[in-house]
Amino acid sequence: MKFAPVVLSSLLFAAAQAAAQAPAECPSLPASSGLKWQQQVQSDFLLCRASTEDGREVLSLMLSARDPAIPLSRSLRQEKGSFAGESLYWYQPDLGGQQPPGYAERRISVIKLDKGRYAQIALYPGSTQELGSLQQLAQGMSLTPSAVAAGR
Repeated sequence: MKFAPVVLSSLLFAAAQAAAQAPAECPSLPASSGLKWQQQVQSDFLLCRASTEDGREVLSLMLSARDPAIPLSRSLRQEKGSFAGESLYWYQPDLGGQQPPGYAERRISVIKLDKGRYAQIALYPGSTQELGSLQQLAQGMSLTPSAVAAGR
């Protein structure tokens, strides 16, 4: 019985090392973007949040097997774009009439990828110029096959 804590500790250490070596499932970001992902994995979704070096979140991507069911009003439709080879429209988010600082540049979109797989993308730029850069970044992203196969 004295060996149980040692064995358990060893197993936990090995599991932690394996998790640390697991490949990231968020799409790769160009090194020149200066952004890095914070990743949250659950059984039914993958959430990727891209932040600047100073910690400001500028992009979030959720991959899920469930439709996010976000109402995207045609009156809030903005630019046309694409993500993962799928065409989309960018929308200003519906914040119930509230317009916090930077609202004019915020964008959101939901894309049905295939067989009940969805991507929800939100952009939180600090300027109109950054909005264009983030839209270009999203357009160039490709999903990892493992993320799509896993339904995330």
